[in-house]
Amino acid sequence: MSDQDEQPLHKRPTGRRSGDSGTKEAILDAARELFSQRGYDSTSIRTIATSAGVDPALIRHFFGDKATLFATTLTEHTTIPQRLGNAFLGDPAHIGSRVVDTYLHLWEEEETRHIMLALVRSASTSNSAADMLKTVLGSRMRGVSQLSEADPDQSKRVALAAAHMLGIGFTRYVIQLPDISSRTHEEIVAEVGPTIQRYLTGTHR
Repeated sequence: MSDQDEQPLHKRPTGRRSGDSGTKEAILDAARELFSQRGYDSTSIRTIATSAGVDPALIRHFFGDKATLFATTLTEHTTIPQRLGNAFLGDPAHIGSRVVDTYLHLWEEEETRHIMLALVRSASTSNSAADMLKTVLGSRMRGVSQLSEADPDQSKRVALAAAHMLGIGFTRYVIQLPDISSRTHEEIVAEVGPTIQRYLTGTHR
């Protein structure tokens, strides 16, 4: 599908923006919505520009290319990285439940749900998006290093935890597998938390 054939989800009013800040925010808002609905590869700079009501040249001026815009949308326009990092703070004996609880909230809250959808949907078709997903999820989970610095299998532990949580997110919120999506938030935390605890620390809770 060409850029000319694509239609944005919502076309915002055109015209002069009130400064660079307002223009950049409009672009980021449009990008977040379109990436979450269409994925990375199926969303063009021109479509984002049309939805934001700006010239495509402005997107290149502010962000350089689509990959940088996507990364900026994920890292600067959301609280996802900070919240995942904060889940590792506190009593190590409860880290599994905290991480799962935080992760589920990221999928459920309006502010972050679109970004999580964009990450997962785009990662399956784009290497750039997959790398960003690994950075956002995997690197933050490596905060567990303070719990087991001498563990030679630490990287594998983190990878297992990330893979398990990614699977929960995909089956619960994307394809909505009944046996997973029908469970309450609290039930998922209670059932998955101990497994994530074991992955990350080698202990059961």
